[in-house]
Amino acid sequence: MENNTSKDTRQEKRKPGTRQWIYAILASVLCILFVIWTGYWGVLILIPVFIDIYITKFIPWGAWRNAKNPSVRKILDWVDAIVFALVGVWIINTFFFQNYQIPTSSLEKSLLIGDFLCVSKVSYGARSPMTPFSLPLMQHTFPGTSFKSYLEKPQLEYKRFAGTGHITRGDIVVFNYPSGDTVAVNMQDQDYYVLCKEYGAERVRTDKNLFGDIIYRPVDRRENYVKRCLGLPGETIELRNDTTFIDGKALEDPENLQLFYIVQTDGTTIAPKVFEDLGITKDDMPKISAPEDISRADSTVIEKLGLSSNNGNPGYIYSGVFLTKKMLAELKAKPYVLSIIKQNEYLKKRNQMEPQSRFTTTTYPITYKQDSDPGDFPALWIPKRGATIKFDTDVDYKVAAYIRCIKNYEHNDFDYRDGKVYINGQVADSYTFKYDYYFMMGDNRDYSADSRTWGFVPEDHVVGKPLFIWLSLDKDKGWFSGKIRWNRLFTSGNKK
Repeated sequence: MENNTSKDTRQEKRKPGTRQWIYAILASVLCILFVIWTGYWGVLILIPVFIDIYITKFIPWGAWRNAKNPSVRKILDWVDAIVFALVGVWIINTFFFQNYQIPTSSLEKSLLIGDFLCVSKVSYGARSPMTPFSLPLMQHTFPGTSFKSYLEKPQLEYKRFAGTGHITRGDIVVFNYPSGDTVAVNMQDQDYYVLCKEYGAERVRTDKNLFGDIIYRPVDRRENYVKRCLGLPGETIELRNDTTFIDGKALEDPENLQLFYIVQTDGTTIAPKVFEDLGITKDDMPKISAPEDISRADSTVIEKLGLSSNNGNPGYIYSGVFLTKKMLAELKAKPYVLSIIKQNEYLKKRNQMEPQSRFTTTTYPITYKQDSDPGDFPALWIPKRGATIKFDTDVDYKVAAYIRCIKNYEHNDFDYRDGKVYINGQVADSYTFKYDYYFMMGDNRDYSADSRTWGFVPEDHVVGKPLFIWLSLDKDKGWFSGKIRWNRLFTSGNKK
C-alpha cells in the first residue's frame, strides 16, 4: 500500500493538472506585470519558484503537511496561513490600498472624526518600500507600547511608481507628517519644532522627565495626516481675510469650509441643543465661549466691532462657534440672533481699537518672526522640482522658509552664518530643488494644524488619495443610538 502511495505521488509530480498550469501561468504573468510597473527586475527570480511550486515540484514546499505528528501539522498549518496573510496584507498595504481613520476635526465637515477611509496608493503612484522591514497595519510602534514596529536599516531610496493621476488643487490627500521626522517620546502628539520654539531646543533635548527621549522616524514611518491640497508646486499662496489666493487670484472655498464665528443674540442664551442640531460636535462644544454680556458696552465700540443692537441693547455674544455656510444660514434665521460675523474679522477690528493687546497668529516659518493678523497668511512661494531659488535678497526669510526643504527633505548639509549660505560645505548663492512640494490646509480652517504652521509637504511624503468611506463611527453615540453613520458608508472620500 505504501509503495502504491509513493508511486502515485511521483506520478502527480510528473503530471501536473490543468489547474496547476493555470496557477503557474497566472502567477508568472502577475510577476512580470509587477516588474514592468515597479522596475524591480530581481522579482523575476520568483517565476522559477512558481513553476516549481505548481509544475516541476523538485523542492518539497509542502513537506510539513506529511508530518506524522498531527499537532505539528496543525501548528505548521496555522503558521503557513499567518505568514501567507501577513505577506498578502504587506503587499496590498504597500503598493495598492491602505486603511486610514480620521483622528481629528481638521477636515470637518468634509471628513468626520471616526470616518474610515480606503486610501488608494495607485492614484498618485505607490512609493517603493523605503523602510522595507516593517510590520503591516502598524505605523511606527506596537499598539500600547513604545517599541518600534520597524527596523531602521536598511533605508531604500525614494522612488514612486506610475500612477493613474497626479495631485490637483482641491484633492484631499493622505501624507506622512513632515515635521514628524523628530519626536519627543513623552509628547508625541505635539510638533517637536513648536516645542523647541516654546521651551528652547536645549531643554527639549535634555529634560528627559518632561519630554522623554528624542527620536528620529523615517519618512514612511511618520504619522499619517490628511488635508486638502490648495497650493501646487511653483505657485505663490497667500491668505487675506480668510480667502485663499493663488498667484494673486482668489480661490473658491470648499463646500464645507468651516470657520470660527462671533454670534450675537438679543440677550437670549443659546441652548446646547441648538448647537448640537446644527451639527457641532461634542468635541467642538467646549470651544464655544460662555455668553458674554455686552449690554453695557459703549454704542460706538459696538458699531466699530461690526455688531448690532436691539433698541440700544447689544445683548450677548458667543465666540468660537464653528459654522459652515449652511450652518451659518440656519443660525442667522433664528429670531433671537442679531448678527453673526467672522471671528477673525472681529479680532482684526479689536486690533485696530486696541493695538497694545493685538491678537496675532504664528505662521510658517515659525523661526522667522512674522506674526500675522487672524485669517491672514503672508505670500509664500511653493518649491517646484527643477526650480531655483536665489539667496540674493531677503536671505534671512528665505533661509527660514526653505531650510527644511534643502536640509531635512533633500538631505544636504546646510549652514547659514555671517549672512552667507553654505550648502554641502560650499558658499551658495542659489539652490535648485529636487522635489515637488505641496501646501495643505484643513477645511476646519481656524482649527487645523496645517502648512500654515509647519510648511510644505514634499512629494516623497505623499501616501495616497482617499477613495471612499467604508465605515463611519460617531464616538459620541452608542451602538444602538446612531453610532454607525449609515448615510456616509461608501460615499466619496474626496469631497470637494
